[in-house]
Amino acid sequence: MASTCIPVIDMQDFPGESEKLIAACEEWGCFRIINHGIPVTLLSEMQSISRSLFDLPVETKRRYGEAVDDKGYSPPQEPTPLFEGLDVYDMTSSGAVHAFCSHLHVSPHQRETIMRYTEAIHELAMTIGSRLGESMGFCSDLFKGWQCRLRLNKYHFSPQTVGLTGAPMHSDAGFLTVVHDDEMVNGLEAVDNKSGVLFPIDPMPGTLLVNVGDLGLAWSNGRFCNVKHRVQCNDGKIRTSMACFVLGPKEGKMEAPPELVDTEHPRLFVPFTFQEYLRLRISTKSPTGEALQLLQTAS
Repeated sequence: MASTCIPVIDMQDFPGESEKLIAACEEWGCFRIINHGIPVTLLSEMQSISRSLFDLPVETKRRYGEAVDDKGYSPPQEPTPLFEGLDVYDMTSSGAVHAFCSHLHVSPHQRETIMRYTEAIHELAMTIGSRLGESMGFCSDLFKGWQCRLRLNKYHFSPQTVGLTGAPMHSDAGFLTVVHDDEMVNGLEAVDNKSGVLFPIDPMPGTLLVNVGDLGLAWSNGRFCNVKHRVQCNDGKIRTSMACFVLGPKEGKMEAPPELVDTEHPRLFVPFTFQEYLRLRISTKSPTGEALQLLQTAS
């Protein structure tokens, strides 16, 4: 499979990178960012903590999941027997982050690192939202007050699982995801929006990956691409990653702003909340965004 270089956006070069950012959202649905402002040492420390948390006894991880209504811990199971996940469902709440730390009995130093990481990655996500809005000529606080979630991922890859799937093909349900991917182990693959061909997204140390999700497509009135992707086992080594999901407004419905709607570009989707869409996506078993068709306007 040929390697494909997705766009790389310099977060310190705006408005210089504005056109490139919008083109990346439209043509690829994903891009890497450099000069993002999060220290490499903090990224590395958080990766080490993530691995140590997954090494905790299964009973400890399951108790955390039970404490947050079975949403906090995803054990290996069908159809994802190689995947394991830990979630903070409201990473903007210091209380939720502290509860996560307490349930998993992290050390004081680990707690401090986790707090710094969640604050930094959330601030970065808000900055990306501002850059998106400003690049389109409006709405400099695009993601202000939106629901955000942090997920730690572990893929139990081994020489025996080479060729198997760690995460099946999907698009992210929310607006945008900031991914701190594994710098040593690849496996992430995405679908080219134009050709429909799969291509690998190889690690690039020091960068972060950004994916546009289903709500991003709807908010942009069909202008952005909700990138479809999966994780494959290629070289038989444990793979870890972390993802900050910018889901949608905590209150009110999400809809395309008036600036993106005109006679040549009529409104494509009715207003809806993230939770309404998530329930529809689950009930219709639409992992790659097909449920959006059910929210299209009548025109």
